[in-house]
Amino acid sequence: MKEYSTGQIVEYTNLEEFCHSYILPPAFGQRNHIGLFFIYFFMIVYLFIGISIISDVFMDSIEVITSQTRTIISTNADGENVIRKTNVWNPTLANLTLMALGSSAPEIILNIYETLITFGETPGELGASTIVGSAAFNFFVISGISIYSVSEDNDERDEDEIEEDGTPLGVKKIYDLGVFTITCTASMLAYIWAFYCLMDYEVTVLEAWLTLGYMFVLLILAYIADKYKAAQAKKI
Repeated sequence: MKEYSTGQIVEYTNLEEFCHSYILPPAFGQRNHIGLFFIYFFMIVYLFIGISIISDVFMDSIEVITSQTRTIISTNADGENVIRKTNVWNPTLANLTLMALGSSAPEIILNIYETLITFGETPGELGASTIVGSAAFNFFVISGISIYSVSEDNDERDEDEIEEDGTPLGVKKIYDLGVFTITCTASMLAYIWAFYCLMDYEVTVLEAWLTLGYMFVLLILAYIADKYKAAQAKKI
């Protein structure tokens, strides 16, 4: 880097790719590294706070949508009208669509942004990194905290006591194992499918449409499993 008396700065680099920023001034990265650390740190914290606020509002909106109910009037065997309320959204479908959209909105927006700025070119690592990082966080951190946080308020009872379905008291179990199995299997297959699509470093139009179609297959299978569980519960 050379500075002339007129104040003009010329930068030399042997890198194949040079960072052209529309926000940062020229030679910004050449400044004091300690100062840059604090600047970048507070910028990241500020952005994270903004994302958390927006995501919180977004999730509240989705919860309002998915909690909507409708009134159904039916006639029983005695000829009397029975009024009952049912959810407009199926809970399983709501979790796999709207709730997933709300919780994954930040990485989806980042992927769309990178796709638009690199349209027609080789995409960068931002999109893949956000998807893999989010999925790994969901698999390990969220699953672990959820399991650990399950309340065991039956510890004071006799260990030999059991629930109506035969489960010992205080034992953690998955309520709907069918939907859980389908979503876990689909998650693993999704990684395998993504690896297959990216083996040649190119995603074809057919692969893109198949990936979108697999989402609807997952929703259909999960919905069937949820209805089967509900039917089994009614028989009991």
